[in-house]
Amino acid sequence: MRVYRARRDAQRRPVTNRYTILGFISSGTYGRVYKAQSIVSPDSPSVDGASSSRPKTPEVFAIKKFKPDKEGDVVTYTGISQSAIREIALNREINHENVVALREAILEEKSIYMVFEYAEHDFLQVIHHHYQTLRTSIPTALLKSLTYQLLNGCIYLHASHILHRDLKPANILITAQGVVKIGDLGLARLVSGPLQPLVAGDKVVVTIWYRAPELLMGAKHYNKAIDCWAVGCVLAELASLRPIFKGEEAKIEHHAGGNGDNNNNNNGGGGGGRKKHSSVPPFQRDQLIKIFEVLGTPDESRDWPGIVDMPEYHNMKRLDHFNNRLSDWCQSRIRSQQGYELLKQLFAYDPDNRLTAEQAIRHKWFLEEPLPTWNAFQSASQHHIPPCRRVSQDDAPSMIPQATAQQQQQLGGGHIAAGPGGGYGGNGGGTAVQQQTGGGGGGHHARKKARMG
Repeated sequence: MRVYRARRDAQRRPVTNRYTILGFISSGTYGRVYKAQSIVSPDSPSVDGASSSRPKTPEVFAIKKFKPDKEGDVVTYTGISQSAIREIALNREINHENVVALREAILEEKSIYMVFEYAEHDFLQVIHHHYQTLRTSIPTALLKSLTYQLLNGCIYLHASHILHRDLKPANILITAQGVVKIGDLGLARLVSGPLQPLVAGDKVVVTIWYRAPELLMGAKHYNKAIDCWAVGCVLAELASLRPIFKGEEAKIEHHAGGNGDNNNNNNGGGGGGRKKHSSVPPFQRDQLIKIFEVLGTPDESRDWPGIVDMPEYHNMKRLDHFNNRLSDWCQSRIRSQQGYELLKQLFAYDPDNRLTAEQAIRHKWFLEEPLPTWNAFQSASQHHIPPCRRVSQDDAPSMIPQATAQQQQQLGGGHIAAGPGGGYGGNGGGTAVQQQTGGGGGGHHARKKARMG
C-alpha cells in the first residue's frame, strides 16, 4: 500500500504546475482566494476530466485555499474542519446553472484547495457600482433578472434539500455573460433528515442583516423559509442600494470552557460563526427593531401565532410598538404594486406563510414588463455593468506562488489592484468575519474584506 501511495502521489501534478496564480482576491478566517488560470500541456487531462483528444484552452478559475491552523514558521495540522468537509461534499454533488460549480478539490501537503468556476461580478459590486459610481438606481430589467435567477438557484438547492443559510449580495456571483451563480456553501446544510435540531450544529447562521425573524427569536427548528427571507432582503437591497434592515449585532460572549474564538466581531454584519460556543446567542434587539420599523410589530393572532412559543418572545414584548410602512418604503424604490406584493410575501413573519422560492418565481411581478432574461445584462447599458473584478498581490505570498508581472501580461491577468472579493467563501464559507462597516448607503459596501470572489 505504501508503494502504491508513493507511486500515485508521484503521478499527481502539484497545484502550482496545474494553475498559474493571476492574483489574490480576498481572505478570511478560514481561507484565501485567488484568481488562477489553468496551465495547458499536451499530456495533461482537462480540469473536468475530458478526453485529452479535445483541444485544450486555458481557463480561468477561482482557487480557495483553506488555511492551516497557524501560518508562519510553524504550521500546525489538526485535520479538516467540519465546515470544509460539508462545503466540499455539497459542492461535489450539485450541478445547476445558477449555483457556482466546484471543478475539483485537491488535497496537497495537508492543504485543501477548492477550484471553482470564475465569475467576474457579484451582487455587491452591482450595488456598489450604482450607488457610488453611477449614483442611480439599478434598472428594473436588471433587478428582475438578477432576482429571478437567484430564485431559480434557490429552487434547485431547496429541491435538493439544501439550506444555504448565508444568502447575501457578497455571496451571489454574476458571470460576464450575465448568469447568476449562488456561491459560498460553507454554512449550507443538508436537511432531508437531520438527526438533531439544526441549531445544535450551528448556533448562529445567516449574516445579521439577512437573518429571518424566527432565527432572531431563538428558533431551534427552522426550514427553507430562512433563505426566502434572505432573498427578500437581497431584493430590497438591490432596489434601494442599501440594506433594508441594517441592525447592530449583539456579540456572543464566550465563557470558560468555550472556544474563545469570536468570529462575529464585526460592525453589524457577520454570518454564523463556525466554531462551537459555550453560551447561548444573545437577544438581537437592534436587528428586530430595524425589522419592526419597516414591517411593523407582528400581531400574535394575525401575523404569526407561533411567536408566543419562541424563546425570545418575552424580550420582544419589551420593545416599542411599530406600524407597518413597507408600502411607503416600496413607493420610491420598487415602484410597482406587484413588486411590493412580492416583497411583502417574502417578508411574512410566519415562516409557514412566507413564499417559497418556487412560489416567488411564479409571482406576477416577473410577468410585468420588462421581463427577466437569462442574461441579466442583456438589456443593460454598458455603463450599468460594473467593471471586472480586480485582484491584488497577496500579502502572504507563501500561500501560493503568484505569476510575475511579465507572466501577468502574457496571461492577460488584467488590472492588478486592491479590490473587493465575491462569493466563493474566503471565510471558509460564510463566517462572521465579513467587515460590514460604514453607515448609510455607500460606506457600508466596504464590508467585504473577508469575502471572496
